[in-house]
Amino acid sequence: MANADSAGTPDLARAARKAKLFTWINKAGGWLDALGFSWLVPLLKIAAGDSPKEQMSELKRVLVIPLLGIFAFLALWAFFAPQVQTSLGAVPGPAQVWEQTINLWNDHVREREKAAAFYERQDKRNAKYEAEGKTDKIKHRTYTGKPTYIDQIGTSLKTVGLGFLIATVIAVPLGIASGLSRSFNGAINPLIQIFKPVSPLAWLPIVTMIVSATYADPYSWLSKSLLVSAVTVTLCSMWPTLINTALGVASVDKDLMNVGRVLQLPTWKTVTKLVLPSSLPLIFTGLRLSLGVGWMVLIAAEMLAQNPGLGKFVWDEFQNGSSQSLAKIMVAVLTIGVIGFALDRLMFALQRAFTFSANR
Repeated sequence: MANADSAGTPDLARAARKAKLFTWINKAGGWLDALGFSWLVPLLKIAAGDSPKEQMSELKRVLVIPLLGIFAFLALWAFFAPQVQTSLGAVPGPAQVWEQTINLWNDHVREREKAAAFYERQDKRNAKYEAEGKTDKIKHRTYTGKPTYIDQIGTSLKTVGLGFLIATVIAVPLGIASGLSRSFNGAINPLIQIFKPVSPLAWLPIVTMIVSATYADPYSWLSKSLLVSAVTVTLCSMWPTLINTALGVASVDKDLMNVGRVLQLPTWKTVTKLVLPSSLPLIFTGLRLSLGVGWMVLIAAEMLAQNPGLGKFVWDEFQNGSSQSLAKIMVAVLTIGVIGFALDRLMFALQRAFTFSANR
């Protein structure tokens, strides 16, 4: 009997480790799903010793079928694109677009090498002047080479981040006040309905004029063009957050609010302890929608205002009219889509982290 127990101990320990591993995979599965990597879960389970037959159906659903859709799209694109002739030649297929993707990356690497060489020469020159005691000739200049495609992506992300931050700071408090007070909601609701459908094309001239008039001495880290694009993003993207926040606050359980009144909680504690935790799922839904709207608006704003970023890159390539321009524009289109998807997944992951439910 003792021998049987000792023989079963390793098996029990192995089963316990396996169960612990599967618990960890299931827990990580929620985060992987939020980040768009749900296809890793069945692969991890197979690697952990689960039955491949059971996991293959899930793998087929989350990986194989989406890949088939993508391959079918690429095949149709490759077949039909060369048959459409434009003033710039045939519409580029996937191979030409990939080739331009590599070229844009190589341009970025070359430009960074030029910048590194510039700063190296500057440091050597300054060190020489310092050794000769000519400190008055020491100068530190910033490299002013042309912005690369990667730089344009960084500028667009910075702009949409600033616009989204301003929109959140304005929309969330207004939404909370609107959800708590019917009078306040009645006062701002007509304004929301009027300004919500206004296109960025209409906001852009107004924003440009106001920023030019009121922001005469721009900071080095916040240029006028960046501020114009960011404010345009704010004006167009704040409404989903405001509306969803107001709806989430107004939907807080009345019994919960009554408990707050019975305990005579001050307004600040009522908002932070009762209202915000209950309405966070809808607030995050609004934030996700706002970020998506902001990203779309930003590209249009950059394109029309000729502000730095992906929108300007697309417009410049359109005006360039070279044989490679269409392929570069398609690279930008795919980049915009991928970044938009990544931003949405990021917000979804934050929603899972800070709310009790992400099923919205």
